[in-house]
Amino acid sequence: MSKRTTSTLETLAEVFGYPAFRPHQAEIIDAIIAGSDAFVLMPTGGGKSLCFQIPALHRLGTAIVVSPLISLMKDQVDALRSNGVAAAVLNSSLLAEDSTAVLTSLRAGEIDLLYVSPERLVMEGFLQMLSRMKLALFAIDEAHCVSQWGHDFRPEYVQLGSLRDRFPGVPIVALTATADEQTRADVLRQLNMPDARTFVTGFDRPNIRYAAEYKTRPAVQLAAFLGRHQGESGIVYALSRRRVEEVADKLVGAGVRAAAYHAGMSAPARARVQDAFMGDRLDVVVATVAFGMGIDKPDVRFVVHYDMPKSIEGYYQETGRAGRDGLPAEALMLWSMQDVMTAKGFIDAVADKEQRRIETHKLNAMIAFAEALSCRRRALLGYFGEELVDDCGNCDVCADPPETYDATVDAQKALSAVYRLNERFGLGYVVDVLRGSEAGRILENGHDSLSVYGIGAGYSKDEWSSIFRQLIHRGYLRVDVAEYSTLKLNATAAAVLRGEEDVRLARPAAPRPKAEKVSKSAKRAKSLELDTDEQAELFERLRELRRQIAEEAAVPAYVVFADAALADMARRRPTSSQEFLLVNGVGRAKLERFGGAFMEVIAGG
Repeated sequence: MSKRTTSTLETLAEVFGYPAFRPHQAEIIDAIIAGSDAFVLMPTGGGKSLCFQIPALHRLGTAIVVSPLISLMKDQVDALRSNGVAAAVLNSSLLAEDSTAVLTSLRAGEIDLLYVSPERLVMEGFLQMLSRMKLALFAIDEAHCVSQWGHDFRPEYVQLGSLRDRFPGVPIVALTATADEQTRADVLRQLNMPDARTFVTGFDRPNIRYAAEYKTRPAVQLAAFLGRHQGESGIVYALSRRRVEEVADKLVGAGVRAAAYHAGMSAPARARVQDAFMGDRLDVVVATVAFGMGIDKPDVRFVVHYDMPKSIEGYYQETGRAGRDGLPAEALMLWSMQDVMTAKGFIDAVADKEQRRIETHKLNAMIAFAEALSCRRRALLGYFGEELVDDCGNCDVCADPPETYDATVDAQKALSAVYRLNERFGLGYVVDVLRGSEAGRILENGHDSLSVYGIGAGYSKDEWSSIFRQLIHRGYLRVDVAEYSTLKLNATAAAVLRGEEDVRLARPAAPRPKAEKVSKSAKRAKSLELDTDEQAELFERLRELRRQIAEEAAVPAYVVFADAALADMARRRPTSSQEFLLVNGVGRAKLERFGGAFMEVIAGG
């Protein structure tokens, strides 16, 4: 197969439609073309795929791309073919005759990039066939799956370590968006890549606004959030299948174009939901994390966690599915003490002591992020060892910093109440005693005669609940899950009770005022960084044309054009081929396939 002799920058423009590389891409691409092994850590949306796709077009032979999910392979291959690249997939979803056709093309050297699963790649017969071929490179996507420190460890990935010995002259590139220092070192060890060049391009996704809210009325909180994102694509994650279905049903009942997605559904049902979402026929997918790694949709405008994730890595990767096109996006996490207790219960059930230690470390970091009283992005990046010099200005804490106060007396009241109740009751009951509730159970137990009864009447239930949560997370109290979630004093509480230690806490946030109603076109203009309502209206007409074309071709909508490209069209209003090629994301193949139809809509608008 003939390979491109143009510069990599020309390939970037002619094939993929981008005028310039993003930071670090050119250096990584040049290293791989020169034959170096590489470990690439780049945030979702940072352009990882181009780091192996462009070398595949310049090096002799076929590039073998290892990908963990069938849906991800299909979408990436559809996108490459749309750009005129000879790409194919080989996995269990293909019919026998289709697999045979792919293998025939592979042996004939007619495929630039072949996407396979790790299970397929390590089959002895397949490896022997590859050993007789000219290979450009191996690309191992989602490489954190190799490591037990990674948040999505997959045993079959470990077998990929044999590639370095079997194919000594073929460069291997391992790519991931989420890996702390332990995971990075483990990936390189497991893949037998001691001499690999390491490229850590940073974790920051400045276009994503991070926010976290304590769950009080989660359905109402979610509805308020979605009200600010009407008509936009988004994902709502929940931890259980039952919760997924409940939330999806409520959204559908409220008129939202939403659907559930989880592993308990049949494969055809899951495929229908995913296809509808990728084709813009659904706005919101409510899902377990089974819906995730295979989502390559660049115009997801928001990600909501209805339940607290189990780790920072998982949270980072899942929120990273928003704003892949670089346009503004939002990540909201709802969390509660019950989420924390549920996660701890799962960890306690893990048999392996070392794995329990790892999971506990990850959960504690997640709790600290949820409770952050300073810039949330700093906390997120700090977990991965990256320092942010200044506060980001694009998270809820930066926008509305919490007020802190000397809470020593309140902490003493709370801790005393737990002590006077002999550490035998849960948070709700202790709060009721502090507030002087006349509930029958309290009166029957004689707890209205305690010295702490009613001494906290000046605070609401929500205010006391916030104080107790903060005391738990600061280690003064713990929740005994095995004893019906009763509150227990930790040794550190003694110094506070004796007046030897001061405590500063955050005041509970005041209720948010109702947001003013904004027109759909104004929302669209803001989210896509358009300048006028007229541009937003043209964008909607272009989006409808894209939906029709994608539906006829049975491909995801972004395979035709991403939102960022449509927004650029709405701003530029190109009416000639020369002008259309200047649109970000338009290469020669897409100009020839789609340019006429889109310019016709632009001219008519």
